[in-house]
Amino acid sequence: MMTLRPALCAIGLAGLIGSGLAQAGTNDILIGLDNKVTYGPEGQINGAPGNDAVLVVDISNPAKPKIRANLPLTNSLLGPPTNLQITPDGRLGLVANSVVHVQEGNSWKSVPDNKLYVIDLTANPPKLIDTVTVGRQPSGLSISRKGDLALIANRDGKSVSVVSIQGSTVKAVGEVPVEQQAAAVVIAPDGKRAFVCLNLANKIGVLAIDGQNVTYDKSMDISSAFTPYNIDITPDGKYVIASNTGAQKNNADAEVIIEATGPHPHVVDVMTPGTGPEGFAIAPNGKTAAAPLLLGTSAKDSDWFKTKTGELVLMSIGTGGKLTVTARAPLGGLPEGIAYSPNGDYLYVGNYFDKDLQVFHLANGKLTEVGPRLKLPGQPASMRAPAR
Repeated sequence: MMTLRPALCAIGLAGLIGSGLAQAGTNDILIGLDNKVTYGPEGQINGAPGNDAVLVVDISNPAKPKIRANLPLTNSLLGPPTNLQITPDGRLGLVANSVVHVQEGNSWKSVPDNKLYVIDLTANPPKLIDTVTVGRQPSGLSISRKGDLALIANRDGKSVSVVSIQGSTVKAVGEVPVEQQAAAVVIAPDGKRAFVCLNLANKIGVLAIDGQNVTYDKSMDISSAFTPYNIDITPDGKYVIASNTGAQKNNADAEVIIEATGPHPHVVDVMTPGTGPEGFAIAPNGKTAAAPLLLGTSAKDSDWFKTKTGELVLMSIGTGGKLTVTARAPLGGLPEGIAYSPNGDYLYVGNYFDKDLQVFHLANGKLTEVGPRLKLPGQPASMRAPAR
C-alpha cells in the first residue's frame, strides 16, 4: 500500500492535468459581444459603453455548445469579425478591441482604441491575465501555427502590430507601417509570409516574416475587389482567399482567390457567394469555406434592399483553389462571426440582432441546422476558433 499510493496519486494527478489541458481551449471558440451599437429605422446607433463581453464557448460536444466563461471586456462591431483567436495549444485567447465610445454632447462617438486582451484559457474559469498596448484601432488578427507570433491589422494606425507569444507572456515587439488602413491579416502555415487586407486601397499586402522580424514590400501588393475585409488561408498554404464587402447596396461581393506560394503571389480566380460576406472562414481540413451573408440586414428601413435575415453559404474548395457553392441556409439578422469545429464538420454562426448562435452540421456538401439556437447574453460581433 505504501508503494502503490504514490504511484496511484501520480496517475491521478496526471489525469487531472491531462483533462485540464484538454479543456484548455482546443475545443473552445471565442465570441465577442458588442452591446453598445444597436440599429434603428435609420441604421446604426451608438450607445453607452460598459456592457460588452467576451464569451468562451465549449464545443467539446460540437452539436451542443456551452458557455463556460463570460468576461466583461470591451469589444466592438466596428472592425472585422476576426479580432480574436485562440493559440493552437488552447492555452491563450487574444482579443483586440478596435474602438471605444466617448460621450460627445448627448451622443456617443467611436474613437480608436489600442488594447489587446490576453485570456488564460487553462484557468477555471478562464480569466484576463494581461492587457497589451498595440497599434491604433486593432482589428483582424492572426496567430501563427507555432503559436509564438501574432500579427494584428491596425486600421487607424495604418500598420501591422508584431506580437511575441512565449508561454503566457504576450508582448508587442514591433509595428510595420503599411501606408493604408489594414483590416485583417493571416499568417501562412509555414510562418514565412502573411497577407493583409488594405481595405481602402482594394489591395492585399504581402509581409515577409523572419522570426519576429516582419517587413512589408509595397511592390508585391495584389489588386483585390472592392474593400477586402476578411482573409483566410488554406491549411496547406497554397491559397489565400480574401472576402470583399465594398460593392454596397445589395450588389454581389467577391471572394478573391490568390496563389500564395512562389516569388509572386497573384490572383487566380474570383467568384461571388452573394452580398456582404464580412464573416468568412476556411475549414481546418481545407475542404470547404463558409460565409454568413449580411444581405440587407444592416440597411435603413427605407432602403430598397432591406432584409430581415441573412444567409449562410457553404463552398467547396477545388483544384486551383476554386470555390463552388454547394449549400445555403437561412440565418438571423446581421450575421457576423463564423467558426468551424476542430474536425470541420460543424459550423457556428452568430446573429447580432437575434443575440444567438446557430449550429450547422456539414455532410456531403450540405448544411443541416442542429438543436435549438444558443441564446447569448448580448450581440455577437466576432467569433474565432483556435489557430491551426
